Amino acid sequence: MNMAHIVLITGGCRSGKSGYAQQLAESLPGRRVYIATCPVLDDEMRRRIDLHRQAREGKAWQTIEESMDLPGVLDQARSFDVVLVDCLTLWVSNVMFDAQQRSLEIDEHRMVLRSQAVLKACSGHPGTIVFVTNEVGMGIVPENALARRFRDLAGRCNQTMAAGADRVVLMACGLPLNLKGS
Repeated sequence: MNMAHIVLITGGCRSGKSGYAQQLAESLPGRRVYIATCPVLDDEMRRRIDLHRQAREGKAWQTIEESMDLPGVLDQARSFDVVLVDCLTLWVSNVMFDAQQRSLEIDEHRMVLRSQAVLKACSGHPGTIVFVTNEVGMGIVPENALARRFRDLAGRCNQTMAAGADRVVLMACGLPLNLKGS
């Protein structure tokens, strides 16, 4: 069974990750789908989402909004040649919030298992899957336990996804640095 060519694009806030990911996806032939993991929480977030949508307008993108079930939505996206998932960091936040709402706790081991399930869903996909994520652990240690747990879970997700990716790109100042693959 063929496995998708997996690209992970990471970096800090406003490093150029999403723009680079979109350019990469648009440089590839075939049908494209954008999987958005961000729920609309307030007006400011709605404006951000609208800007992302406008950047894709007229460029033959389909959009699927899914904040939790990445493996399921990746299975549904098998008919697309190029899949762009933006972003894993928000997905981690959504997973944490969902667990908290159900009085459950997600630890690093469970995050690894969830991330591995995302990678497994990529198996058999015929094309390229581009994941965007944030490097949230490059700054100061957060002052509260919830923020530290989020940082740890996002870092564990990123490590798992990078291990399974064919290519990993670190964005800094709008410039790509290939960490793995080419």
